[in-house]
Amino acid sequence: MPVSTPPIPPQQPPVPPQGPPVPPPGGYAQGPQPMNPSDEKLWATLVHIGGIFFEFIPALIGYLVLKDRGPFINAHTKTALNFQLTLLIAWIVGWITAFIFIGLLIMLAAWIVNIVFSIIAAVKANRGEYYSYPMTIPFIK
Repeated sequence: MPVSTPPIPPQQPPVPPQGPPVPPPGGYAQGPQPMNPSDEKLWATLVHIGGIFFEFIPALIGYLVLKDRGPFINAHTKTALNFQLTLLIAWIVGWITAFIFIGLLIMLAAWIVNIVFSIIAAVKANRGEYYSYPMTIPFIK
């Protein structure tokens, strides 16, 4: 009587150990991925609206984080940051001259200009149009 041997199960190939991700050729990490147009419009709108409530902080963060993600968001964060820095100068001048009546008028005008032009810029950004604030000092080109 022949002796039957049980079938040998197929062997799985060994799993290579998982190490850290391999950088792309050239040794450099990959740059930021471009945004799609709807995301660019959304972030540009938020940067402009954020200037109403938090002044230059959203424009500065948006510029530093999003400037390389597409030409549309780059242009809008630059223009918003330039506008908010210009208004910051107006606020400083207003505070310095607040002991005379003109400083209070400067601060009131800067507050109204910020609200009006930030809303206009946000609407333009939401439509996918470029916008340039009037009377803005171009700190960042």
